[in-house]
Amino acid sequence: MMTPEEQQREDKRFMRMAVAEAQVALKKGEVPIGAVVVSKGRVIARAHNLTETLTDVTAHAEMQAVTMAANQLGGKYLTECTLYVTVEPCVMCAGALGWAQLPRIVYGCRDEKRGYQRFAPQALHPKTTITGGILEEECRQMMKEFFLSKRGVKEV
Repeated sequence: MMTPEEQQREDKRFMRMAVAEAQVALKKGEVPIGAVVVSKGRVIARAHNLTETLTDVTAHAEMQAVTMAANQLGGKYLTECTLYVTVEPCVMCAGALGWAQLPRIVYGCRDEKRGYQRFAPQALHPKTTITGGILEEECRQMMKEFFLSKRGVKEV
């Protein structure tokens, strides 16, 4: 069992990997959200948003990561995994994460407009634990800059 300090260090390490995935998405013109699935201390899936690339509204980073992880493990339940994602999952992703029975989800910043906590706080599996706010400012800033650039608004 890890101490809280060790857990926080590990959470930051894996969230940095999710941030790197978000940066890949950003370079492709996608909403900069990245996700990493970890099982027994090992990264088994890395993904980022691909909704524009695939012209598929369901191609969120979390959905891509869950599919990769399930393929890697050879089963649909991710009961020994942790998902690290730069932004709080939406309702669709929370539903999928609930069905996959992930025991732990760690996210960077909240999604006040479309996050699952606002619309469907019971969507996750009942035993899932949530840790939010890991590298929060970095994750929030990346999203803010992306949407400002899309709207043609410049920071003052």
